Amino acid sequence: MADLYLDILILLDSALRLATPLVLAALAGLYAERSGIVDIGLEGKMLGAAFAAAAAAAVTGSAWMGLLTGVGASIALALLHGWVSIHQRGNQIVSGAAINIIVAGLAPTLANHWFHLNGQTPLLSGDARFQALIWPGVDAIGNLPVIGPLYAEVISGHNVVTYIAILSVPIAAWVLYRTRFGLRLRAAGENPEAVDTAGISVYGLRYRAMIINGVLCGLAGTALSTGLGAAFVRDMSAGRGFLALAAMIFGRWKPVPTLFACLLFGFVDALQGRLQGVELPLIGEIPFQFTIMLPYIFTVIILAGFVGRIAAPRASGIPYSKEG
Repeated sequence: MADLYLDILILLDSALRLATPLVLAALAGLYAERSGIVDIGLEGKMLGAAFAAAAAAAVTGSAWMGLLTGVGASIALALLHGWVSIHQRGNQIVSGAAINIIVAGLAPTLANHWFHLNGQTPLLSGDARFQALIWPGVDAIGNLPVIGPLYAEVISGHNVVTYIAILSVPIAAWVLYRTRFGLRLRAAGENPEAVDTAGISVYGLRYRAMIINGVLCGLAGTALSTGLGAAFVRDMSAGRGFLALAAMIFGRWKPVPTLFACLLFGFVDALQGRLQGVELPLIGEIPFQFTIMLPYIFTVIILAGFVGRIAAPRASGIPYSKEG
């Protein structure tokens, strides 16, 4: 029984780590869509931030410099999408898809040009990566039954970006539902005409939402290359931006349900890693190609079963033209 409990805790620990970029990216999409901007470019911003963070960390030897660079690159891409969507009133789906395509090609090209490592950045080590933070009293509390392994395996031992992701959820809930800015932001996504009539800039609200979007996507991408990984690798986001969108939709554009959806996807992702090489009665060894597909199959099932019953913010994806 003790071994089973420990195995479950290790699986939860992996799920929390793997859910970190999903939580941050899903919250980024939530802010954007609550303001009225559809953002399918989460994948591209994550990938761009992952490259910028890994490249800066490799050159400077500082994970924090990598984080600042990754966030900066993501904000630039978010503002580009905001400019196309807000002032140019362009097609938001096309703009987001264009960011995904451009970054997917540009990042490995720049990496190959600068580092000559076949589209990758140098391996990061030491201070160039975000190391696991060991909480006080792990050795003492870890020996306690039930609580000790939970504290040592699940609560302690994550990098700083994972803890930022966890804190981002209550902060997002407070901002959206307990502040004047959050009220106005949600109104801009539901009825921008009423916001404009009240003398509040819809454009300003949406640009601020995209800056927050860029910060969160930058953190998500940085977590990929300097937290979960140790370098930038071509297409390392591996569809996580789209998984984050699915989690946001499944969470009904609300921070806490979105967190649980991300943790569910993270759990399935962690489970597929544990299932590789496992042999089942009458079936034999599970092909690793099938286990890798599990998170994406699960996403399709979730969306096919629930997306039709969920209503997005009413003005989401509709360009707003200021009267007069």
